[in-house]
Amino acid sequence: MQQERRLHSLEKIVVAVALVAVLFLAVGFAQAQEGARARRVFLRSSSVLVQDAKSGKTILAKNADAVLPIASISKLMTAMIVLDKGLDLSQPIEITDADIDTLKGTHSRLRVGSVLTRDQLLLVALMASENRAAAALCRTYPGGTPACVAAMNAKARALGMTDTHFEDPTGLTPHNVSSAEDLAKLVKAAYQYPVIRRDTTSESAYVNTRGRMIEYHNTNGLVRNPRWDIDLSKTGFINEAGRCLVMRLRVASKDLIVVLLDSWGRYSRIGDANRIRKWLESSAFERHRG
Repeated sequence: MQQERRLHSLEKIVVAVALVAVLFLAVGFAQAQEGARARRVFLRSSSVLVQDAKSGKTILAKNADAVLPIASISKLMTAMIVLDKGLDLSQPIEITDADIDTLKGTHSRLRVGSVLTRDQLLLVALMASENRAAAALCRTYPGGTPACVAAMNAKARALGMTDTHFEDPTGLTPHNVSSAEDLAKLVKAAYQYPVIRRDTTSESAYVNTRGRMIEYHNTNGLVRNPRWDIDLSKTGFINEAGRCLVMRLRVASKDLIVVLLDSWGRYSRIGDANRIRKWLESSAFERHRG
């Protein structure tokens, strides 16, 4: 009888342990399901990364390590290289034939012979993605365009951007490539430059070129929307890259970095940004974050 009582007690322990294990599995499965629902955001961009700007924690990712053309996102690096060199921002620079886009044949309102200060060139290159402005900035870099592009690649290596390569300052070539993970590092670094923060979030500006006042607008319409709190922004587009967008912004009481690459459709990157924001502000995200 004594042996039977010991077996009976052992069976109770085994059953209790089994019940606890089942309970933990059920809770874990429910949490996993909840996490999957929280991450289920329909996005048109083929590569996406949403990252906590301070901790670096990834909040949302989709093909974030894919190496893709980045188009005019390249201009953030161009601006950093120019600013790193400490060049005179008030120096007048003339637009020349060398600044004309012969690769894609894109149009520019900066006519050959126009003279802008280096500060103005930075503004229209970053805010309005003006290709001739970016080309002129790199052409007038000490050592010319080759030295400027070499400095861009050196800076990328210094920032740990191992998937990144630049061949020109504008991003018109599809050989300017990076990944969403690398571009988060680029945005983090670019945010340290007050000029870049100012220029990329300016809504519009007038520039006097050869006696004509030209109005430029930010290529990211979200900066004109009072519902968005954007600290840094840059768009990009060539056919090979699709629509691209990087931002540092504040959503749901958090400072975030958002990277959207290879989004097809004229408004798809803005649509993705809105979908991400809606998800971040939703109760599903709050449960996921908690």
